[in-house]
Amino acid sequence: MKIAIVGCGNMGMAFAKSFLQYDLVKKEDLLLVEKSAERSEALKAEKTGVVVDTISARISEVDLIILSVKPQDFNSLQEDLREAIQPQQVVLSIMAGIPIAIIQEKLNHRLVIRAMPNTPAMLGMGITGFTAAKEIDLGNLRKVENLINATGRSIFLEDEALLDAVTALSGSGPAYFYYLVKAMIEAGKQMGFDDSVASLLVKQTMLGAFHLINTADKSLDELIKAVASKGGTTEAALKRFEEGGLSDTLIAGIKAAQVRATELSKS
Repeated sequence: MKIAIVGCGNMGMAFAKSFLQYDLVKKEDLLLVEKSAERSEALKAEKTGVVVDTISARISEVDLIILSVKPQDFNSLQEDLREAIQPQQVVLSIMAGIPIAIIQEKLNHRLVIRAMPNTPAMLGMGITGFTAAKEIDLGNLRKVENLINATGRSIFLEDEALLDAVTALSGSGPAYFYYLVKAMIEAGKQMGFDDSVASLLVKQTMLGAFHLINTADKSLDELIKAVASKGGTTEAALKRFEEGGLSDTLIAGIKAAQVRATELSKS
């Protein structure tokens, strides 16, 4: 398979490196389109693929075109891409907030898949929600799914509107965890630990808790109960969280992210 990646930032390169790691594409068959001269030179030095700085006829030779530019940059490249794209090529968009119908219209091209990955894809531990235009056949859908799974795990959604919820829940989700970790580290510092000790205590706690969630044959409520003994320290903390409406605030924040994602998709 030959692949072009248009926009070689963190997410675009997470895909590129995952494809190469699992031998899903050869370096000579990976076209990297990066307009930034500085970034382009860095990519050439890394020798990850064939690096170019503009969309040209070379993009017509690939099987899959991945659009990983910022949404606001799409308009500046759509004309060149529309001229180069071939009817049989599949377009995979990981641009946030731009619906399939808009991409099809701007590119005058029907074979479009839209996906929303998250930043742990850079470690091969991402989760990606994706959906496809009705013109995409099962064979092409499976090929793209296999490529996406090189960056972690994926889930196919029949309803494209749910990608806004994916954006809010898992796309933005890592930031929510970082926010909680930051607050816990700050609490540790206020209780007398220096930054490095507080960070170690919190990060290892989060890592261990994650593995228990994945491996323990217990619900989240049961896991909480196992830590929070009656009248103990954990119960005191959880009571304060409830009094402060922490759970409701988190849910409201995630829903606000969904609303914003929907607004962006209509702008």
